[in-house]
Amino acid sequence: MQSSTPSPRATGRPRSAAADAAILAATREALVELGWSKLTLGDVAARAAVAKTTIYRRWPGKNELVVDAVAELFDELRLPDRGTLAADIEGVVLQFAAILARPEAKSGLMAVVAESTRDDALRERIRASIVDRQKRLVLEGRARAQTRGELPPESDPAEASRTVDLIFDVVAGAVVHRTLVSAEPADEEWVRGFTRVLLLGLAGASQTV
Repeated sequence: MQSSTPSPRATGRPRSAAADAAILAATREALVELGWSKLTLGDVAARAAVAKTTIYRRWPGKNELVVDAVAELFDELRLPDRGTLAADIEGVVLQFAAILARPEAKSGLMAVVAESTRDDALRERIRASIVDRQKRLVLEGRARAQTRGELPPESDPAEASRTVDLIFDVVAGAVVHRTLVSAEPADEEWVRGFTRVLLLGLAGASQTV
């Protein structure tokens, strides 16, 4: 028999999407103007025109807030359909590099990655909010390339999942290192060379030079 006891109802005020958006935008604005070290939740609250308690109800602290503010930038990434797998990769990598060049992304990402070396929970938030969410691009690109006949279908789901992780690590690692560590431009020439190495491997890429 089904229980006649009513389901428990959520209590408290519903979370406001407009307030969330204002807080995240204010966080990015503060990152640009103040930098990581001087940014405070009080300043973000004033810029977003919300109470500081509103921020604390949503985020446990500054680190988590900055992760989510930066993650929203990466959600802008789209995989363009440019006709070939190579061209699609070039298009999304150029977008990725352009986002990393933005002051709010650069300062925010570098800061929270540094903090995460001492904070396992923060590292997991970065993984969930940025890394895992953007693996959608690899999945989408692979499916499109398979439809075009550029890639074979996978027979082993576990191996396919490991390959997605590896591709993401290679692409994200290379672009982050190029733009944030080496401070070199990820321009069209660099992106073409990187894509060639990614698709053909070192031996295949060297034969096309």
